[in-house]
Amino acid sequence: MKRKLYSILSLLLVTVLLFSVASCTAAKDTNGAAPAPEGGENLAPDDNNVTNNNNNTNNDNNNTNNDKNTNNNNNSGNKENADETIPEMSPVLPEGGEAMMPDAGIPSEPTVPGEPGEPSDPGNNDYPDKFMENSFVNTEENNVSTLSADVDTASYTYFRKLVNSGYDWDELMRYAASSLRTEEFLNYFKYTANQPGNGELFSVNSSIYPCPWNTNSVLFSMTLQAADAIPAEGNNLVFLIDVSGSMMSRDKLPLLKTAFSYLTDQLNENDIISIVTYSGKEAVVLDGCSGNKKETILSAINSLNASGSTNGEAGLQKAYELAEKHMIEGGNNRIIMASDGDLNVGISTQEELKNFITEKRNAGIFLSVLGFGTGNYRDAKMETLADNGNGVYLYVDGESEAEKIFSTDLLANLYTVAKDVKMQITFDKTYVSAFRLIGYENRTLNEDDFTDDTKDAGEVGAGHQITVCYELCLTEAAMTEDAMWLDFAVNYKLPNESASVIPNLYNIGYGDYTATPDADRAFMVAVVETCMLLHDSQYLPTDFDLGDILEQLNALELSDYPERAEFRDLLTKLNTK
Repeated sequence: MKRKLYSILSLLLVTVLLFSVASCTAAKDTNGAAPAPEGGENLAPDDNNVTNNNNNTNNDNNNTNNDKNTNNNNNSGNKENADETIPEMSPVLPEGGEAMMPDAGIPSEPTVPGEPGEPSDPGNNDYPDKFMENSFVNTEENNVSTLSADVDTASYTYFRKLVNSGYDWDELMRYAASSLRTEEFLNYFKYTANQPGNGELFSVNSSIYPCPWNTNSVLFSMTLQAADAIPAEGNNLVFLIDVSGSMMSRDKLPLLKTAFSYLTDQLNENDIISIVTYSGKEAVVLDGCSGNKKETILSAINSLNASGSTNGEAGLQKAYELAEKHMIEGGNNRIIMASDGDLNVGISTQEELKNFITEKRNAGIFLSVLGFGTGNYRDAKMETLADNGNGVYLYVDGESEAEKIFSTDLLANLYTVAKDVKMQITFDKTYVSAFRLIGYENRTLNEDDFTDDTKDAGEVGAGHQITVCYELCLTEAAMTEDAMWLDFAVNYKLPNESASVIPNLYNIGYGDYTATPDADRAFMVAVVETCMLLHDSQYLPTDFDLGDILEQLNALELSDYPERAEFRDLLTKLNTK
């Protein structure tokens, strides 16, 4: 009996084991993975989820392709053989925060600074949009070009920062090109220019010469030189300093302290200094300190530490309150904002920033912006702040640039001599058949905006230069002695006025043409060509490269121009990678 019972039990045990193995095998065959552990979910996707994911992927691909086609149709500035579009990235969702969608900004640096080929995750907010360069305009359709003045130089110093950090040419084109603005390259350098005459605020220095990349066109370059002027009264300055956690690296807050120390050295008893910091909340560090108390100011600056999030809105509001509190009639009332632009709390979109600053600027308080660092740098927001705050946008990539901004170029960067500066060129269709503005893509205005005093435009500081370049296609009648090819006019307001000054008209034509451009113009050409190459311009020959630009630069005598020589050295470094 026992033996029979054991046999029955053994048979039952074998049956159970076989059934268990069969069940596991069936589960694995059906789902493609082992069954879920007790209390958990099966890790393998089911057929329905796979189908849905595939459909979503196909839809995303179709949307991406549609976006690419739209960009290609609208973008006349890309060669057909170099149509690389930037992939769309999913928004980054920080813990406890909102999704941060990408905007047009400057890219993050390599993961290890100085090591090329390892850019940070391009899914952050700085991944740039595709660049859209200006195209030719037929003068029979439109013979007027109107634009806002721009004295910003941030693009060039950021370019220098990236090259010195290890970026190669391909990485610059992929991650940074659309944020490197041609006009900010041109306006970083100084050119020989006549000073304005008595009673004049601007002088116009122009030249026309052959176009080196197109034998069928000519280049027209013009430098607007502002007069040197110093306000009779002192400075009421509010340092608005970002001390959030993102400012911790050595090229941000530590460099910022150095920059403001150079400015502090230039102050005197006629100046009033306040300091506002912002991170998770704003704080007043200094309230209306006399400019001759340099040790007090420097002590306050050097005491700053970085931590927390970035509430730019609260900081801006407090800075304007202090600027209004210490207002100097007839003086220079200005907020100098220093940040990496990573505004992730409070005001966060460009439109919100624009509206906020626009409401505040009419009280006579200007806002200038200093950019620092890399890695999630928000170029577009920084430019928006300065443009709408009647100020200048600069980028500090090192101590020498800090000294240049607040020592060599102090007057130009602090003292505004003209606001809402607009330029307008009217081409004579008899002599000019087509024109193309090089750069200033986001500075162009409508023709009627030139005389509209409600239309905001750029501000110009004491001694500032604004350089503009056009590529022109001429008619056969152009090369006659008395031919006037174009008229140029500049419209502006004095800093404390609401009505513009009646513009002077300048006639430019065959008499300004030279077959051999001078050293200034030859260098301008090299700068323009570099930016065109970065932007993959359709107007350059397909075989044109950095070597061609370096050949031009090496033919120039640059020993007396250290900044120009540095530009050549940067291109040499890029050409050897």
